[in-house]
Amino acid sequence: MYIIYNESTNPAFNLALEEYLLTRQAGEFILLWRNARAVIIGRNQNALEEVDLDYARAHNISVNRRISGGGAVFHDLGNINYTVIKDQGKDDFGGYAEFTGPVIAFLKELGVEAKLSGRNDLTVDGMKISGNAQASKNGRIMHHGTLLYNVDVGDLAGVLRPNQAKISSKGIKSVRSRVTNLVDHLPEKMDTLEFLQRLWDFYLRSRPDVEERRLTPEEIAAVNQLVEEKYGTWEWNFGRSPAYNLQKDQRFDFGLVDVRLSVAGGVIQEVKIYGDFFGMEEITELEQRLTGIPHRREAIAEALAGVDLGRYIHGISQEQFLLLF
Repeated sequence: MYIIYNESTNPAFNLALEEYLLTRQAGEFILLWRNARAVIIGRNQNALEEVDLDYARAHNISVNRRISGGGAVFHDLGNINYTVIKDQGKDDFGGYAEFTGPVIAFLKELGVEAKLSGRNDLTVDGMKISGNAQASKNGRIMHHGTLLYNVDVGDLAGVLRPNQAKISSKGIKSVRSRVTNLVDHLPEKMDTLEFLQRLWDFYLRSRPDVEERRLTPEEIAAVNQLVEEKYGTWEWNFGRSPAYNLQKDQRFDFGLVDVRLSVAGGVIQEVKIYGDFFGMEEITELEQRLTGIPHRREAIAEALAGVDLGRYIHGISQEQFLLLF
């Protein structure tokens, strides 16, 4: 078994590396890594249902989709992630106790009593300190988990809160849990990197077959290619969201504007705009212009370039109109 400390904090690269080692490499791996601020959504989730995108944009928090199921989690540099990748045994998928056992043992060494709670969480004093998920592909399994060591709980609470739009979809919704930082439970205080180093040392001590390994330049290039093709794309992170309907309204000085969308494959299939506003042109013309556009503000703004929105909704600016998407 190899252990790799992945120094990258790029969420797209780190998620691509997991898939690369799962699907294109043989053998067993333990990865330790951190992400810059990001929300990592589950394979079957709708980003709009899980993330306050306005908060994410304002605070430079990326949104990235992983290949495992489960709910949305917030990452920053105060969060440590661990990944175990191996050939899949008969009872490995869903066998969270096997994979979380070493982490529980490590925390016990540090004086923290953690336990596996429910299906896939680790808790301390009834509060969540780790979420875990799995993916299986071609006879191999990947188990990964978070360790909330010293996470910015303000960002966590702010971004894992969908906006005020009314959304209905078949996406899998996250279950919100009370969370706590491990740093607040340690008898001996240490910074995040020292905690990570101790976890690294623990794996090396507890598994005599573990060997340190670094990524080769060729492997890094292959992972970057996967980022370019998949993990860094809007199509993967947002376009893959399950079909959904969205309704958002806002009252402005010039009247109420109510926008309703049907979206599939990340593309707007149907638009209806209602309200008590005034306009010189038929609103159906504006609705038709927005049909077939990817459901992201940049694409909508591009589609509206050169359009005098005030002829359809008297008094509205493009900035105000985009708030409804």
